[in-house]
Amino acid sequence: MTIFDFTLLYTFIPKINRFMKRHLLIGLLLASSIASAQKKVAPTDTRLMGIDAKLQAVLADWKVAGFAVAVVEKNKVVYAKGFGYRDYENKKPVTPNTLFAIGSCSKAFTSSLLGILRNDNKVTFDEKPATYIPELKFFNDDMNLDITIKDLMTHRTGLPRHDYSWYLFNTSHRDSLIQRIQYQEPSFGVRKQWQYNNFMFLLQGVITEKITGSSWEKNIRDKIFKPLAMNTSNTSIAELGKSAEPAIGYDVKKDVISKMDYYNISGMAPAGSINSSVNEMANWAKTWINGGKFEGKEVLPSSYVAEAMSSQMVIGGGLPSKEHTDIQFSTYGYGWFLASYKGHYRVEHGGNIDGFSANTCIFPSDSLGIIVLVNQNGSSVPSIVRNLIADRMLKVIQTDWSKELMDATDKRKKEEAATITKAESGQKKRTTPSHNLEEFESKYTHPGYGTFTLKVRHDSLFSILGKREWWLKHFNFDIFQPFELDATHKIDTTDKSNLRFNFITGLNGEIEKVLINDFEPSIGKPLEFSRQANTKKIALEELKQYTGEYELGGMVANVFVKAEKTLFLHVPGQPEYELQFLGSDKFSIKNLNGYKVTFDKDGAGKITSCSFIQPNGTFKAKRKESK
Repeated sequence: MTIFDFTLLYTFIPKINRFMKRHLLIGLLLASSIASAQKKVAPTDTRLMGIDAKLQAVLADWKVAGFAVAVVEKNKVVYAKGFGYRDYENKKPVTPNTLFAIGSCSKAFTSSLLGILRNDNKVTFDEKPATYIPELKFFNDDMNLDITIKDLMTHRTGLPRHDYSWYLFNTSHRDSLIQRIQYQEPSFGVRKQWQYNNFMFLLQGVITEKITGSSWEKNIRDKIFKPLAMNTSNTSIAELGKSAEPAIGYDVKKDVISKMDYYNISGMAPAGSINSSVNEMANWAKTWINGGKFEGKEVLPSSYVAEAMSSQMVIGGGLPSKEHTDIQFSTYGYGWFLASYKGHYRVEHGGNIDGFSANTCIFPSDSLGIIVLVNQNGSSVPSIVRNLIADRMLKVIQTDWSKELMDATDKRKKEEAATITKAESGQKKRTTPSHNLEEFESKYTHPGYGTFTLKVRHDSLFSILGKREWWLKHFNFDIFQPFELDATHKIDTTDKSNLRFNFITGLNGEIEKVLINDFEPSIGKPLEFSRQANTKKIALEELKQYTGEYELGGMVANVFVKAEKTLFLHVPGQPEYELQFLGSDKFSIKNLNGYKVTFDKDGAGKITSCSFIQPNGTFKAKRKESK
């Protein structure tokens, strides 16, 4: 794999498989219709002569709704242009002022805030994150003791992505996201392996908030946007929608370009919520090219800029390929990927979020910056356009990057299909679930991710997770294969993945949990979501009928009402257990999977005994007569 391909793996969008529709897109858009919507202005830089035709070809070959590009040299924008449409349905063209979601290109902004604060002697990168976020806990003591702020900035905490946690279990509450981190398992020790992780950039944003007493959004606006005259750039979907020239995000499937909903990333904002245009991102690039200065005024500390663009963590070997012997090494700075591109030092970062892809690139030794913003989902176009322009501006041998990436994409799709076919080859035919579908209904939760609901509808099992809904097709035994419903509630069963829901039955014969195999493959085991009891409401007067003492083998258990609303069980020598009403005189014991209590009545409806149902058996206790 070349460095060029390697960088595509670490953009903002989680590497969710074809099931989540993160594949490269296919659609239909004629170059002639796009060209007619654009004002034709020939580049004044001779190095870019003929580039318009090349970029129009990329637009057509990759079936893109639209994109914008800007090229900066030293303090000057030498090229800025839009291609295609920001609003495909209404044929509104992209211009250099069109706002796009830039995804993980936001990361360099977030780390830069810490660089500014360090320069003001308000933080050091060797401090522990918990110094500023006391409630923060990691998975184990080694992580709590060893992880520094610098480790957050360089993706070297030992944590893999765990992106399903924030992407599927979406929330706007940053404190809730932080609480999940302690339950997310690492796959390496601290500083042993580079692993991309969006949560660690969330933490950087929150540290900034704690130090300044202002939101991350306000810090970005006051410390970066305003000094750089990024006057229309913003940090939220609400602001993007109200802007004068917003781009709409698009997906393409079966040659049909379709509009995607904006993804509200407010909770995870420091990792990738900025919206900007190539004209305003050009000011950001100028600042990095000029050592932190914009129009002669220092915006970012020069010492931080030099450090951020220097290798802080090795990503991988980064050996040259046979095809590209002049593309070498692969490291990470602070919010930047670093590599040698055809003998030139390259600093860049990609970004992806629903309907949008982006790339910000700087060649500091050449005083060159390239920004590409695209309203296509999970697209290779930002990297292709970046490299096409870089080859000309750097006056190096030109590569047909569009063809190379197209070939690589086709190869990857075939490999993915083969992997899925192999996984399906192990399917056992003519098996049935061990329970009726209604018995699978419940809420299932993981403390490091969140909670989802299973419901039966029209003789089928469905998983409901926020705004997303999946049909669970029976695969074999108690294993189900998910297929996502689209906006019209249709299901494409050809859009397969290796994702499986494996339901586990306890010793009492009831469903206890579900194992999901592909939510975080780096930890080498499925994630376990525990089943929650389907509790029901019950009036206080009804609860009181169960209170009393119950005797079993000389031991007396006490059942009582607490706080005038909740039934509790106390067994000598053990803590009090909260009982949750399930209906029909049956209760579950909160936080103890597989443990239940049922109460027995005589012919007159009086409680006479109770049964403690647990994995090692059922034990009946007689109710003592009250004196």
